Amino acid sequence: MILELLALFLALALLLPPIFTSLFQTNRLPPSPTALPIIGHFHLLGPLIHRAFHRLSARYGPLFSLRLGSVPCVVVSSPDMAREFLRTNELSFISHANSIAINRLTYGSSLAFAPYGAYWKFIKKLTMSELLGGRTVSGFASLRAQEYRRLLRLLDEKSQRGGEAVNLTEELPKLANNIISHMMLGTSGSNHDDDDGRVEEARIVVREVTKIFGELNLSDFVWFFRKLDLQGFGKRIEAIFTRFDALVEKVISEREQLRDRNHMNKDDDGDIDDMAEVKHFIDVLLDYVDNEDAEMKLTRVHIKALIMDFFTAGTDTTAISTEWALAELINHPEVLQKAREEIDRVVGKSRLVSESDGPDLPYIQAIIKETLRLHPPVPLVIRKCVKQCMVKEYVIPEDTTVFVNAWAIGRNPNYWESPLDFRPERFLQAEKEGNMGPVDVKGQHFQVLPFGSGRRICPGMNLAVQMLPALVGSIIQCFDLTVAAAGSLSMEERPGFTAPRLHDLVCVPVSRLGPLNSILA
Repeated sequence: MILELLALFLALALLLPPIFTSLFQTNRLPPSPTALPIIGHFHLLGPLIHRAFHRLSARYGPLFSLRLGSVPCVVVSSPDMAREFLRTNELSFISHANSIAINRLTYGSSLAFAPYGAYWKFIKKLTMSELLGGRTVSGFASLRAQEYRRLLRLLDEKSQRGGEAVNLTEELPKLANNIISHMMLGTSGSNHDDDDGRVEEARIVVREVTKIFGELNLSDFVWFFRKLDLQGFGKRIEAIFTRFDALVEKVISEREQLRDRNHMNKDDDGDIDDMAEVKHFIDVLLDYVDNEDAEMKLTRVHIKALIMDFFTAGTDTTAISTEWALAELINHPEVLQKAREEIDRVVGKSRLVSESDGPDLPYIQAIIKETLRLHPPVPLVIRKCVKQCMVKEYVIPEDTTVFVNAWAIGRNPNYWESPLDFRPERFLQAEKEGNMGPVDVKGQHFQVLPFGSGRRICPGMNLAVQMLPALVGSIIQCFDLTVAAAGSLSMEERPGFTAPRLHDLVCVPVSRLGPLNSILA
């Protein structure tokens, strides 16, 4: 009897502490709705996940927890909580969460989704020094100006034909895609029809990629579904991968052939003949592939992953932000009028708005900031907990997926007056008050986070903040954009990793300055 009691006591001593610890930590998770067996909280979500999270935050607070299948998640919906995750405890949440679609379509080697470590640090440093740093971005200013003029010429042609409509939802990604293509890849040859067809194919693939990245695949969340393809995601992923891989393989092969020809055409002094092109980012990457002694050995797969990264991040997000800004200006003619008055005062009517005019156009800058506040191109900043962490009074377990709802944070009424109104003046007012300096969109002010924050902030931020004021400014400087629909344009969104408008922006451009031949020369 005594031995049995001792055995029972020993068993309780071994079993009870873990049980109590588990219960104690569970009680210290953020508040949560009631979950269903197996699927957890999937039934509370919808196609627009950031909006579903926003509705739940109104009931459960700025930090709440969910279980999506077998994956623990927390959702962050306030600037203060965002600061806790993205700055105070940044190293505990330094990695991005991945999915089956992301792993496959980024070749498991992208800058955006790679784990925080030696490879990520190397690629980030290389990217900022050779492609997206301030010096390099400024160096490609003339190239971007050429693409702005190309779009404006198209709008001018439509205008001169007596009110022919143009679909800006299709044309803006082409512009962004052309810019990224030239910055990263250079031109692949003299056949412009081939280049245009490739750009169009890339635009279509990029839109499909960002759409599937934003959809919830049950196989990512419910462990016993992982080898099943209940929603058909696997087939879609492979179809997109096949199309993109063929496209990028052709680009890399053409670049390799060009490099071989240039090497063979060197003259006796070692100078490359006038058929050679300047070195672009793809050349830098191919140099690392060829160099056996490089500090980081890169492969062809790494190059494909980075091309996917920059096309998806640089094309869709820039085009989406431009379209949202134009749609808001069409819906708010009084804001549009103020913007044009500023352009006429600073730039005049004899030349185009340029990127160098940006610092002298504070109202245009405020319009861009207000657009990014209401319509962040990537509405959810998604991170993964790499080390158990205490945030405030809550314990966040390792491997928890963290959703920072940038869309909801930008509309938080505790931080923004009349948060649903499009009022660029709020940013000018904040600058005048100057208590904490002007509110920016570069990750330092957590009430507006269109590019994220910290070490994993969007590397294309410099390019975006350089392009958007000049692109939007030059379009509204030259044209009135009239739409067929009566009343205000719809501000509904389409589901996906990014948040584009649901309906295409189809409008008739009407020239404000007469024929633009001289100004576009």
